[in-house]
Amino acid sequence: MAELKHWSEEGNALHGKFKFKDFTDAFGFLVQVAILQEKHNHHAEIKNIYNRVELILTTHDAGNTVTEKDYKLAKEIERLLDE
Repeated sequence: MAELKHWSEEGNALHGKFKFKDFTDAFGFLVQVAILQEKHNHHAEIKNIYNRVELILTTHDAGNTVTEKDYKLAKEIERLLDE
């Protein structure tokens, strides 16, 4: 979890919270996240309010719990912020 500075494990899900300069930057991030989700065939619950984005990851087919699949996608999403 140390490398996932925008994420916390709450209950049976990973919660990622991100803040951007404005709506355009937030939405651009979401487009990149959508592409990663399709690549992984693993999709987050998405909340977006202006410049804030929240992503919630859990593995439904594993009983709605956090699995390596969630951590792997969260790590790739985190890397988007370094680009």
